Amino acid sequence: MKPVQLYKNLCELAEKLDIEVSEQNLQKVGVRAKSGFCKVKGKNLFIMDKNISVQKKIRILAEFLGKMPHENIYVMPAVRDILGTQK
Repeated sequence: MKPVQLYKNLCELAEKLDIEVSEQNLQKVGVRAKSGFCKVKGKNLFIMDKNISVQKKIRILAEFLGKMPHENIYVMPAVRDILGTQK
């Protein structure tokens, strides 16, 4: 599976877990900020730095989602494999 498609599938899994993935330009923030999970007004968000490589986005998101309960959700085999390697 191509990296862009893998990243898209990880974002879809996040949506199934009620987590919105939002790509933001974190360089414009003015403070040192990193990609990660947060809650804003009760809404689950994963803020992703849009200036990093797709491979790094995959690693960051897969590491986070691998810790979330996703056993009862259908996950494509390629995505499940990457989640298993990030634990």
